[in-house]
Amino acid sequence: MTDHASEPTPPPHGLPAPAPAGASALPDGTYDGTVVLVTGGGTGLGKAIAAEFARLGADLVIASRKEERLKAARDELAGLGGRVTSVPCDIRDPDRVAEVFDAAQEAYGLPDVLVNNAAANFPVPAEDMSPNAWRSVVDITLSGTFFMTREFGRRHLAAGTPGSVISIGASYAWTGGPGFAHSAAAKAGVKSLVESLAVEWGPYGIQVNGLVPGLMPHEDMTADIRGNLDRATPAQEHASGDRQRELSSRQPALRVGAPRELGWAAAFLASPYARFITGHTLVVDGANWQRRGLVSPEVVTVREQMGRGPFEG
Repeated sequence: MTDHASEPTPPPHGLPAPAPAGASALPDGTYDGTVVLVTGGGTGLGKAIAAEFARLGADLVIASRKEERLKAARDELAGLGGRVTSVPCDIRDPDRVAEVFDAAQEAYGLPDVLVNNAAANFPVPAEDMSPNAWRSVVDITLSGTFFMTREFGRRHLAAGTPGSVISIGASYAWTGGPGFAHSAAAKAGVKSLVESLAVEWGPYGIQVNGLVPGLMPHEDMTADIRGNLDRATPAQEHASGDRQRELSSRQPALRVGAPRELGWAAAFLASPYARFITGHTLVVDGANWQRRGLVSPEVVTVREQMGRGPFEG
């Protein structure tokens, strides 16, 4: 008789690696003749999302505040599929938002898909947050998302055409985000917009969904967020491979996400195969936000985590 209790427990291996870059679950040409507008599409996750639509044949309009980033992204994305144009835009300004849609319509026609990826974020204890810091993050992340979505909706309602909106959210819209009160509040507003507008605009054929990324390292991370990730890694680990393994070990999936995994999810949500999905926020993070320990960890204040001394007023 075999003593199963004495057998070693096999080591966990985590979730499998994603399909290779360039692969897709959707048929080639799914987005032929479709115009996709991506804010913050010049770098990082926004560019990764735009790339997956491009591979499936979409004509792209990418918008960002930094024009120099747009040119590099335009050159890169142009080799993947459809046509690409770029428009500088500050989404906090409704007049500039209208100009982006005007430029998109002049180039290719009214966008069929809007991806609200542009946002602002940086860690700061709430008591240290200036009114300007609060306004900056909320204006870009929440108000900008609303202005873009409103312009998209108004134009489709006037034209009597269907459309699809995907707004990038954050898991702390559900949980709160200590150290990120401004961003968490704004992202909670974005989640509520998704749910509200899906009901309002469903009768007119307009889908509205949310999409939440997990830890997907990319070049567009802010210096503050990169610093936080570095502080989560033991000081003696200098090699990028060691750092990657350390970050992966902190995920239930035992790996970080690849930006293209968010792109695949976005391409599915706006596709003909997801027409009955609306008002939903899809979290692509390997279950990290749902993780709980058997024993509650020691509480470390946000100020301590950021290396700040006591608040002095």
